[in-house]
Amino acid sequence: MGGMKIDTGDLLERFCRYVRLETRSDAHSETTPSTPGQWDLLRLLERELREIGASEVEIGEHGYVLATLPASAGCEAAPTIAWFAHADTATELPGGATPIVHCAWDGSPIVLPDDPTQVLSVENSPHLRGAIGQDVITASGKTLLGADDKAGVAVVMATARHLLLHPEIRHGKIRLCFNPDEEIGRGVDKLDLARVGAVAGYTLDGESPGEIDWETFSADGAVVEIRGVASHPGWAKDVMVNALRLAGRFVASLPMECSPERTADRDGFVHPVEISGNSERATVRLILRDFELDGLAAKRAVVERAAAELRAAEPRAQIEVRFAEQYRNMRYWLEKDMRAVELAQAAVRACGLEPRLRSVRGGTDGSKLTARGLLTPNIFTGMHEVHSQREWVTLQDMEKSAEVLLKVAGLWAK
Repeated sequence: MGGMKIDTGDLLERFCRYVRLETRSDAHSETTPSTPGQWDLLRLLERELREIGASEVEIGEHGYVLATLPASAGCEAAPTIAWFAHADTATELPGGATPIVHCAWDGSPIVLPDDPTQVLSVENSPHLRGAIGQDVITASGKTLLGADDKAGVAVVMATARHLLLHPEIRHGKIRLCFNPDEEIGRGVDKLDLARVGAVAGYTLDGESPGEIDWETFSADGAVVEIRGVASHPGWAKDVMVNALRLAGRFVASLPMECSPERTADRDGFVHPVEISGNSERATVRLILRDFELDGLAAKRAVVERAAAELRAAEPRAQIEVRFAEQYRNMRYWLEKDMRAVELAQAAVRACGLEPRLRSVRGGTDGSKLTARGLLTPNIFTGMHEVHSQREWVTLQDMEKSAEVLLKVAGLWAK
């Protein structure tokens, strides 16, 4: 197949341009996108898609950017596939990175200049050992890099540009979608799949080269509302019931053996992520994760039991627990039709890598897309240590991800 060499200069410029934008999502917002900064990137992508010559470019009221790469000559009857990447970055830390490219990195420790306590080395980040000699990209130490998922955004954009520049590469119709709010679990909730019009999809939101995520956690959210008894603190003896103290007791009562800090592999967890309120009312928000639905039900029982014990200990308080479904393990659907996974594996092999099917301890937009009927496994982009200041990616791994996309497109065209 001709024209397989991706323009890495274009890929790098795009990535660095995108990560400079602050695009954190916000779970407390009721809008979609949940933050104004995401609009900046989504509108930029809309403009750039028009500039590279994509067809049917549109941006909807909820920020979904859609576009088409028309089928190459002779491939018009091939199935339509879709590529997805999300515009938002994680909520815990600022975005708006200052990217630093460590060209042909020699393996020595990388000290992030804005916070010298943040040091990357092969000892504390083992995946870096495989990056020696590559162009490692980091942030400056006080922000996320935003490779999750702007590496995916850049890979999709660079690959789309490449296909439009090389009409000799055989591929069917490809739909592109850039969406907001993946990090808060709402990434594709308002996406009209009929407008996407694909038979299968791929999210570009994975880690090490060769990895294909075909299984994710199943996820629920939990909210515990605690109402105490208000009183002036000067005359509070035997009257006040402090909701914040009860919130603290509730969190402390959750068993550590099912916390993220103590679990790995296929073990799920119960994770308190936020406490807010005052002495009269307090709210505890949690996320519950497990690969299997019976395990997820057991995590709900852990929360219910802790709440029941708190009610018994302080009957004057009012304690309410609410659960909400967030997403489900994509394996439940993909194992019934492995075509999208198998072609991704074949594409990875064709690029000289060993494919590794991974059960990711998290979720992707593909979790919800798959549950809604669009089978969507996840392909690597090379990002590592995401959701931290130490996040990094290499240009060469992003390039390899783009090559896999090109191979995937060709295999579907057959």
